[in-house]
Amino acid sequence: AVVFENVEDMATRIDSDTLDVSADDILVLKNIGPKGAPGMPEAGYIPIPRKLARAGVKDIVRVSDGRMSGTAFGTIVLHVTPESAIGGPLAYVRNGDRIRLSVSSREIALLVTDEELARRAQETPLVIPTAERGYAKLFLDTVTQADQGVDFDFLRAARMVGKTPE
Repeated sequence: AVVFENVEDMATRIDSDTLDVSADDILVLKNIGPKGAPGMPEAGYIPIPRKLARAGVKDIVRVSDGRMSGTAFGTIVLHVTPESAIGGPLAYVRNGDRIRLSVSSREIALLVTDEELARRAQETPLVIPTAERGYAKLFLDTVTQADQGVDFDFLRAARMVGKTPE
């Protein structure tokens, strides 16, 4: 893994000639999910690092808890949930980690032990975005994760099978 902590980190380092990256690496972009960005902007597209593009690399595996435009392309895993900002597994991915991606098995796995993940969680406390009031507070307190639609939790439709509305 070659890890970018957020969009600013990626913008600063992605085209650096000193970026330690090869065509066999997996690029990871954290903290651009519903709460981390906040708002899950179309920022999940990670470009090919300039030094690889110059060498003719046309695609590289990229993983993010964000989203991207439908016009982007390549081998990209998006909408990883739970997102890194709230303690999802991406929060603890580090440079040099091994990641296994299997499209046929529909699996992505961070190849570190549970003990190592627990150690990382202990030494890297999360700074979950919060707000005191207003729309930002409403959003951060109630927005759902990508797999649930990035919507306010109180706007979910009631399940009506065998029930009356409450």
